[in-house]
Amino acid sequence: MRSDRERLLDMLDAIEAVKKYASKGRACFDTEELVQTWIIHHLMLLGEAAAQLSDAFCDKHPAMPWSKITGMRNVLIHGYFAIDNEVVWSAVEDDLPQLESEIRAWLME
Repeated sequence: MRSDRERLLDMLDAIEAVKKYASKGRACFDTEELVQTWIIHHLMLLGEAAAQLSDAFCDKHPAMPWSKITGMRNVLIHGYFAIDNEVVWSAVEDDLPQLESEIRAWLME
């Protein structure tokens, strides 16, 4: 079983992978199927890693919206045909930078 630290590193890896192609911009995300697939896939991986964090870790960091992170993962995996690209892109632009910052801080603890 992977430790919380390993899961956090998995989450950072997924964020870095998303950033790799998100840096090409929204227009690329909207028009390039492979870029959409790449970003969505890595958001699923991020959500899966978050879902595997221990209850103790999540309880220690209650300000993080864990249920929203894992909820997005569930929609991306189970509700594939209902994916809203606006919501995905909003998460990439608005939520991932803060999440990345928090994870980096937690890893320094």
